[in-house]
Amino acid sequence: ISTLVNIMMTFPFILLALAVISVLGASFLNVVIVLGVGAWPIYTRVVKFEVERIKSLDYIQAGHVLGVSNLRLMTRHILPNLVNAIIVIGTVQVARLIISEAFLSFLGLGIQPPTPSWGYMLQESQAFMFSWSDLWLPTLPGLAIFITALSINFVGDGLRDVMDPHQRAAL
Repeated sequence: ISTLVNIMMTFPFILLALAVISVLGASFLNVVIVLGVGAWPIYTRVVKFEVERIKSLDYIQAGHVLGVSNLRLMTRHILPNLVNAIIVIGTVQVARLIISEAFLSFLGLGIQPPTPSWGYMLQESQAFMFSWSDLWLPTLPGLAIFITALSINFVGDGLRDVMDPHQRAAL
């Protein structure tokens, strides 16, 4: 699995998405599949390294020595400590995937009309970018993408702060 993850991460995600959607065709299902396949290597790598880090902690080692089952160690100690990393990566990934979908739709390779997409709205309003009277047409979808991605990152940061045991002890 580690080699496959490394191979997947060597390719720029957006170029891989462009190539696959160009071959498969632009549809909602193809965009969802490409975005999902492109997102899993990051989760895999973060979870793998976090599990290795947590397993090397003294209390996990002591649990092994005392004969605590692997299932109990995993469910009571390892998985709860993974939640923060998964939340942070998940929120960053959601923001990244929103921007990627908008980019693909802007190029005409993403979700097709009549399904609404901010990227397609930007593409359609491209002719009005230099018209002062209609400048709001390209501005609003761009601001919506920016504010949504930023808000999702702030929510993830807040969730991490609330769920982090070290932060709770400081409060």
